[in-house]
Amino acid sequence: MRGYVPGCEVKVPVTLAEALDVLAAEPGGWRPMAGGTDLMVLFNAGRMPAGRFLDLSRIEELRGIWEDETTLRFGALTTFSEMRDCPSVHRHLPNLVKSARATGALAIQNRGTLGGNIANASPAADTPPSLLAYGAELELVSLRGRRTVAYDAFHQGYKQMDLAVDELVAGIRVPKPQGLGFHFYRKVGTRQAQAISKLCLAAYARIEGGLIAEFRVGLGSLAPAPVRARRAEAMILGKPLTALQVTAAREALMADICPIDDIRSTVHYRRVVTANVFQQMLEELAHA
Repeated sequence: MRGYVPGCEVKVPVTLAEALDVLAAEPGGWRPMAGGTDLMVLFNAGRMPAGRFLDLSRIEELRGIWEDETTLRFGALTTFSEMRDCPSVHRHLPNLVKSARATGALAIQNRGTLGGNIANASPAADTPPSLLAYGAELELVSLRGRRTVAYDAFHQGYKQMDLAVDELVAGIRVPKPQGLGFHFYRKVGTRQAQAISKLCLAAYARIEGGLIAEFRVGLGSLAPAPVRARRAEAMILGKPLTALQVTAAREALMADICPIDDIRSTVHYRRVVTANVFQQMLEELAHA
């Protein structure tokens, strides 16, 4: 059964204020939509009933990439192609470039958005592990005002977010890595392109005086939501590059994940390959 298009109602606001007015007037009554690259697949397959969609694609206030001395800010409607083609993102946040390249085909990259990838809340999305590794923050907005949420506190379970029904993700702020940095991104899927991940691991480390001064690992497809590998991080943070506790960190990583058997992979495969990718990352870090 396919989605029934005539049964849908769509509003297309052209300003952020107009969109927020609609959400506030009928809380929960409208489903925000950006590029639609995930929602329309579900709708076309008949897995999402006809409903009321708030098309955000014409709101210029949600577009653009801005840079200052310490931060890169992405409007929620920033596309994967825009991230992939931005010199500042290449220079400071190479994991995000790799995430964008790993997302679907060029047509999807041209239309899909960073904000949509976040708010769709798929545990298998390609950009969240990189955002977690870089310590990103989200700007959430409603008629009640604006607030900032650390991205690693935003996802609270499968499709559960710290996002009220009258709020939108307006922007994503990512601090620029400082000093000597190490960046790692690996997506494992059935194919090199156009495949939903079996697992995804992104890591960032800052090295000072031969010590790991900052270390974060983001994981995808390994829990009900994108997660940080906090136990594994604790085994590496503060350690000298010459004495990384690889075996202990691998074991700690297993407590950070709770993969499932599904159509794309098995628990056993995900655990074994995640541990191997994590060890590969640590070996590269030791030689950074």
